[in-house]
Amino acid sequence: MKIERVAVIGAGTMGNGIAHVCALSGLAVSLVDSNAAALERALATIDRNLTRQLARGRITAGDRDRALALIEGGRSLDAAVRAELVIEAVPEVAALKRDIFAELDAVAPPGTILASNTSSISITAVAAATGRPEKVIGMHFMNPVPVMKLVEVIRGLRTDDATTAAVMELARALGKTPVEARDFPGFVSNRILMPMINEAVFALMEGVADAEGIDTVMTLGMNHPMGPLALADLIGLDTCLNILEVLHRELGDDRYRPCPLLRQYVAAGWLGRKSGRGFHFYAPSG
Repeated sequence: MKIERVAVIGAGTMGNGIAHVCALSGLAVSLVDSNAAALERALATIDRNLTRQLARGRITAGDRDRALALIEGGRSLDAAVRAELVIEAVPEVAALKRDIFAELDAVAPPGTILASNTSSISITAVAAATGRPEKVIGMHFMNPVPVMKLVEVIRGLRTDDATTAAVMELARALGKTPVEARDFPGFVSNRILMPMINEAVFALMEGVADAEGIDTVMTLGMNHPMGPLALADLIGLDTCLNILEVLHRELGDDRYRPCPLLRQYVAAGWLGRKSGRGFHFYAPSG
C-alpha cells in the first residue's frame, strides 16, 4: 500500500511533530484540530522548528519550503476522506480516542488505515469502535518527534499483516526505527519508563532528595540524557498520570499506583514545561 497523504488528528506537541516529519519526508499532510488557536500555534511551531533545522544545517531552504507547502490546517475530521493513513494524536483519554475512531470510521474510505499515537491505551479496544479493526494499529512516536528515532508499532488483536507492513514501511521512510510490540498496557516504552518516573516522584515526596538532586543522580550516575523528573515535565505530568492510571487499572498491580504528589501537581495545574511549572520551573518560552 502506497501512502502519499496523511491526516494527523490533534495539533498538540505530538501532533505537530508527526505532521512535521511526515511533510519533511514528502507526504501531503492535513493537520486537524477543533481548536483554532491550537492549530495556529501548531503551524507556527512547525515553521519555527523547520527553520531551526535549517539554521543547524540539517535541511536545506528548499526542504523547509516544500515541507511547509505540504501541510494544510483544518478543523474537521473530513480531512480523513483524502488520506491513506490517519494518525490520531489527541490526549491520552480512552473514551475520547474511541469516539474519534468511531467518527473517523464513518468518514474515511474503507481502505484507509487508522492509527493511534497512544502511549498506553489498548489498540484492540479502540479498534472495536470501528467497523475495520483489521485496519487499526498503534503508531507510538516519541517526543520530540523530529529528533527521536523510535516508533512503537502496536498490533491490535485483529490488526492484519498488510496494515502492519504498511506502517512499518512508512516509519522507515520517515527515518524512524519501528519496533513491533504486543497490545499490552503501556506496551514496552511506558511499561518500563513510567514506574521509574513514578518512583522518582515518590523519592521527591518522601524527601530523599530535591528534584535537582534526583535528576542529577540519574543523569550523572546512570548516564541518562535527562533526569526522570525533567522528563516527566517534558512529557506532561497530566499525560504521565493518565498512563499510570491505565497501567494500574489494566494490570491490577499496585507497583503502578500513581504517586499522590503527582496527582497533587496535576490538580494544581503544574503540568511541566507546557504550563511553566512542574517538578522544575520554566521560562515562558519553555
